[in-house]
Amino acid sequence: MKLDILAFGAHPDDIELSCAGTLAKQSHLGYACGAVDLTQGEMGTRGTPEIRLKEAQAAAEILQLKARHNLGFKDGLFRNDWAHQEKIIEMIRLYRPEIVLANAPTDRHPDHGRGAEVVKQACFLAGLRKIETCFNGEVQEAYRPQQLLHYIQFQTLSPDFIMNIGEHIHTKLQSIKAYESQFYNPKSKEPSTVISSKNFLDSVTYRAQDLGRLIGAEYGEGFIKSQDLGLNDLMHLSGVR
Repeated sequence: MKLDILAFGAHPDDIELSCAGTLAKQSHLGYACGAVDLTQGEMGTRGTPEIRLKEAQAAAEILQLKARHNLGFKDGLFRNDWAHQEKIIEMIRLYRPEIVLANAPTDRHPDHGRGAEVVKQACFLAGLRKIETCFNGEVQEAYRPQQLLHYIQFQTLSPDFIMNIGEHIHTKLQSIKAYESQFYNPKSKEPSTVISSKNFLDSVTYRAQDLGRLIGAEYGEGFIKSQDLGLNDLMHLSGVR
Protein backbone atom coordinates (compact mmCIF):
# COMPACT_ATOMS: atom_id res chain seq x y z
CA MET A 1 0.00 0.00 0.00
CA LYS A 2 1.36 3.40 -0.95
CA LEU A 3 0.57 6.27 1.40
CA ASP A 4 0.58 9.96 0.62
CA ILE A 5 1.46 11.01 4.17
CA LEU A 6 3.18 8.99 6.90
CA ALA A 7 3.36 10.49 10.40
CA PHE A 8 5.89 9.31 12.97
CA GLY A 9 5.57 9.88 16.73
CA ALA A 10 7.92 8.98 19.55
CA HIS A 11 4.92 7.98 21.70
CA PRO A 12 1.32 7.00 21.06
CA ASP A 13 -0.63 10.30 21.23
CA ASP A 14 2.22 12.54 19.93
CA ILE A 15 0.63 12.53 16.50
CA GLU A 16 -2.89 13.15 17.77
CA LEU A 17 -1.85 16.10 19.92
CA SER A 18 0.18 17.76 17.18
CA CYS A 19 -1.01 16.99 13.65
CA ALA A 20 -4.26 15.02 13.91
CA GLY A 21 -6.25 17.89 12.41
CA THR A 22 -4.00 17.87 9.36
CA LEU A 23 -4.25 14.09 8.95
CA ALA A 24 -8.03 14.25 9.32
CA LYS A 25 -8.25 16.99 6.69
CA GLN A 26 -5.96 15.21 4.22
CA SER A 27 -7.90 11.96 4.69
CA HIS A 28 -11.12 13.90 4.04
CA LEU A 29 -9.58 15.25 0.83
CA GLY A 30 -8.95 11.69 -0.35
CA TYR A 31 -5.28 11.27 0.54
CA ALA A 32 -4.02 8.05 2.13
CA CYS A 33 -2.48 8.69 5.55
CA GLY A 34 -0.77 6.40 8.04
CA ALA A 35 1.09 6.53 11.34
CA VAL A 36 4.06 4.87 13.02
CA ASP A 37 4.64 5.07 16.78
CA LEU A 38 8.27 4.51 17.76
CA THR A 39 7.58 3.35 21.35
CA GLN A 40 4.65 2.01 23.35
CA GLY A 41 4.93 4.86 25.86
CA GLU A 42 5.66 2.32 28.55
CA MET A 43 7.47 4.83 30.76
CA GLY A 44 4.33 6.95 31.05
CA THR A 45 2.96 7.48 34.56
CA ARG A 46 -0.59 6.51 33.64
CA GLY A 47 -1.96 3.50 31.82
CA THR A 48 -0.09 0.48 30.42
CA PRO A 49 1.48 -0.36 27.04
CA GLU A 50 -1.45 -2.66 26.30
CA ILE A 51 -3.96 0.12 26.98
CA ARG A 52 -1.97 2.60 24.89
CA LEU A 53 -1.93 0.22 21.91
CA LYS A 54 -5.72 -0.12 22.06
CA GLU A 55 -6.12 3.63 22.38
CA ALA A 56 -3.80 4.21 19.41
CA GLN A 57 -5.85 1.90 17.21
CA ALA A 58 -9.07 3.62 18.29
CA ALA A 59 -7.54 6.99 17.39
CA ALA A 60 -6.40 5.60 14.02
CA GLU A 61 -9.99 4.65 13.20
CA ILE A 62 -11.22 8.10 14.16
CA LEU A 63 -8.63 9.70 11.86
CA GLN A 64 -9.37 7.18 9.07
CA LEU A 65 -5.73 6.14 8.85
CA LYS A 66 -4.96 3.41 6.34
CA ALA A 67 -2.27 1.85 8.54
CA ARG A 68 -0.68 2.18 11.97
CA HIS A 69 2.42 0.43 13.31
CA ASN A 70 4.29 0.42 16.61
CA LEU A 71 8.03 -0.27 16.29
CA GLY A 72 8.46 -1.17 19.97
CA PHE A 73 11.51 1.02 20.62
CA LYS A 74 12.33 1.49 24.31
CA ASP A 75 10.52 4.52 25.67
CA GLY A 76 13.01 7.08 26.95
CA LEU A 77 15.97 4.93 25.90
CA PHE A 78 15.91 4.62 22.10
CA ARG A 79 18.81 6.12 20.19
CA ASN A 80 19.56 7.65 16.84
CA ASP A 81 21.65 4.75 15.59
CA TRP A 82 21.55 2.23 12.76
CA ALA A 83 19.50 -0.36 14.66
CA HIS A 84 16.68 2.17 15.04
CA GLN A 85 17.15 3.91 11.69
CA GLU A 86 16.82 0.58 9.86
CA LYS A 87 13.34 -0.10 11.28
CA ILE A 88 12.17 3.37 10.23
CA ILE A 89 13.68 2.93 6.77
CA GLU A 90 11.65 -0.26 6.41
CA MET A 91 8.45 1.68 7.11
CA ILE A 92 9.37 4.44 4.65
CA ARG A 93 10.20 1.96 1.90
CA LEU A 94 7.09 -0.09 2.66
CA TYR A 95 4.64 2.83 2.33
CA ARG A 96 6.64 5.17 0.05
CA PRO A 97 4.99 8.40 1.31
CA GLU A 98 5.35 11.70 -0.49
CA ILE A 99 5.42 13.52 2.85
CA VAL A 100 6.70 12.42 6.26
CA LEU A 101 5.63 14.16 9.46
CA ALA A 102 7.85 13.83 12.52
CA ASN A 103 8.30 15.05 16.09
CA ALA A 104 9.32 18.60 16.97
CA PRO A 105 13.08 19.27 16.54
CA THR A 106 13.29 20.26 20.21
CA ASP A 107 10.80 19.86 23.03
CA ARG A 108 10.22 19.27 26.74
CA HIS A 109 10.45 15.49 26.39
CA PRO A 110 13.92 14.42 25.12
CA ASP A 111 12.34 11.58 23.11
CA HIS A 112 10.69 14.16 20.87
CA GLY A 113 13.87 15.81 19.63
CA ARG A 114 15.57 12.42 19.37
CA GLY A 115 12.59 11.05 17.45
CA ALA A 116 12.79 14.00 15.05
CA GLU A 117 16.46 13.38 14.36
CA VAL A 118 16.28 9.59 13.88
CA VAL A 119 13.37 9.97 11.43
CA LYS A 120 15.20 12.74 9.57
CA GLN A 121 18.28 10.57 9.08
CA ALA A 122 16.19 7.56 8.12
CA CYS A 123 14.37 9.60 5.45
CA PHE A 124 17.70 10.37 3.80
CA LEU A 125 19.20 6.89 4.18
CA ALA A 126 16.05 5.28 2.78
CA GLY A 127 16.95 6.76 -0.61
CA LEU A 128 20.39 5.16 -0.78
CA ARG A 129 20.36 2.12 -3.06
CA LYS A 130 23.36 0.49 -1.40
CA ILE A 131 21.50 0.25 1.91
CA GLU A 132 19.60 -3.02 1.75
CA THR A 133 16.50 -3.75 3.82
CA CYS A 134 13.86 -6.47 3.84
CA PHE A 135 10.30 -6.50 5.13
CA ASN A 136 8.52 -9.82 5.66
CA GLY A 137 11.26 -11.53 3.69
CA GLU A 138 11.00 -9.25 0.64
CA VAL A 139 13.87 -7.02 -0.49
CA GLN A 140 12.80 -3.38 -0.52
CA GLU A 141 13.57 -0.76 -3.14
CA ALA A 142 15.28 2.49 -2.17
CA TYR A 143 12.89 5.39 -1.69
CA ARG A 144 13.17 8.93 -0.30
CA PRO A 145 10.11 11.08 0.60
CA GLN A 146 9.72 14.44 -1.11
CA GLN A 147 9.32 16.36 2.14
CA LEU A 148 9.96 15.92 5.85
CA LEU A 149 8.01 18.26 8.11
CA HIS A 150 8.16 18.59 11.90
CA TYR A 151 4.99 19.26 13.88
CA ILE A 152 4.95 21.42 17.01
CA GLN A 153 4.43 19.84 20.42
CA PHE A 154 4.60 20.97 24.06
CA GLN A 155 6.92 23.94 23.59
CA THR A 156 5.75 26.90 21.53
CA LEU A 157 7.98 26.98 18.45
CA SER A 158 7.68 29.36 15.49
CA PRO A 159 6.11 27.54 12.53
CA ASP A 160 7.33 27.90 8.97
CA PHE A 161 3.75 27.48 7.82
CA ILE A 162 0.34 26.89 9.35
CA MET A 163 -2.23 24.39 8.10
CA ASN A 164 -5.86 25.50 8.20
CA ILE A 165 -7.66 22.57 9.89
CA GLY A 166 -11.07 24.28 10.18
CA GLU A 167 -13.87 21.95 11.23
CA HIS A 168 -11.39 19.07 11.60
CA ILE A 169 -10.56 20.38 15.07
CA HIS A 170 -13.46 18.22 16.29
CA THR A 171 -11.92 15.06 14.82
CA LYS A 172 -8.57 16.02 16.34
CA LEU A 173 -10.12 16.38 19.80
CA GLN A 174 -12.00 13.11 19.42
CA SER A 175 -8.77 11.29 18.52
CA ILE A 176 -7.02 12.77 21.57
CA LYS A 177 -9.84 11.72 23.86
CA ALA A 178 -9.40 8.14 22.61
CA TYR A 179 -6.41 8.10 25.00
CA GLU A 180 -8.61 7.95 28.07
CA SER A 181 -5.74 6.74 30.25
CA GLN A 182 -3.60 9.79 29.54
CA PHE A 183 -5.68 12.94 29.51
CA TYR A 184 -8.10 14.81 31.74
CA ASN A 185 -10.59 12.55 33.49
CA PRO A 186 -11.95 13.78 36.83
CA LYS A 187 -12.95 10.20 37.71
CA SER A 188 -9.44 8.78 37.27
CA LYS A 189 -7.64 7.56 40.37
CA GLU A 190 -4.23 7.53 38.68
CA PRO A 191 -1.49 10.05 39.57
CA SER A 192 -1.75 13.51 38.06
CA THR A 193 0.69 14.45 35.30
CA VAL A 194 1.46 17.53 33.24
CA ILE A 195 -0.75 16.28 30.40
CA SER A 196 -3.63 14.96 32.54
CA SER A 197 -4.77 18.41 33.68
CA LYS A 198 -7.85 20.14 32.31
CA ASN A 199 -5.70 23.09 31.35
CA PHE A 200 -3.55 20.91 29.11
CA LEU A 201 -6.57 19.46 27.32
CA ASP A 202 -8.04 22.95 26.91
CA SER A 203 -4.71 24.15 25.53
CA VAL A 204 -5.11 21.92 22.48
CA THR A 205 -8.06 24.04 21.39
CA TYR A 206 -6.78 27.47 22.32
CA ARG A 207 -3.37 26.84 20.73
CA ALA A 208 -5.10 25.75 17.52
CA GLN A 209 -7.24 28.89 17.70
CA ASP A 210 -4.17 31.09 18.12
CA LEU A 211 -2.39 29.47 15.16
CA GLY A 212 -5.55 29.82 13.12
CA ARG A 213 -5.76 33.51 14.04
CA LEU A 214 -2.37 34.10 12.43
CA ILE A 215 -3.64 32.95 9.03
CA GLY A 216 -7.19 34.24 9.26
CA ALA A 217 -8.65 30.80 9.98
CA GLU A 218 -10.57 29.43 12.93
CA TYR A 219 -8.08 26.68 13.80
CA GLY A 220 -4.58 25.78 12.64
CA GLU A 221 -1.63 23.46 13.16
CA GLY A 222 1.96 24.63 12.73
CA PHE A 223 4.82 22.87 10.98
CA ILE A 224 8.57 23.39 10.71
CA LYS A 225 10.33 22.58 7.45
CA SER A 226 13.47 20.46 7.32
CA GLN A 227 14.42 21.70 3.84
CA ASP A 228 13.46 24.51 1.51
CA LEU A 229 9.88 24.43 0.26
CA GLY A 230 9.24 25.00 -3.45
CA LEU A 231 6.20 26.08 -5.48
CA ASN A 232 5.25 25.53 -9.10
CA ASP A 233 2.46 28.11 -8.93
CA LEU A 234 2.68 31.31 -6.88
CA MET A 235 -1.12 31.29 -6.55
CA HIS A 236 -0.85 28.26 -4.26
CA LEU A 237 0.02 30.84 -1.61
CA SER A 238 -3.44 32.37 -1.88
CA GLY A 239 -4.67 30.84 1.36
CA VAL A 240 -7.45 31.57 3.80
CA ARG A 241 -6.83 35.25 4.47
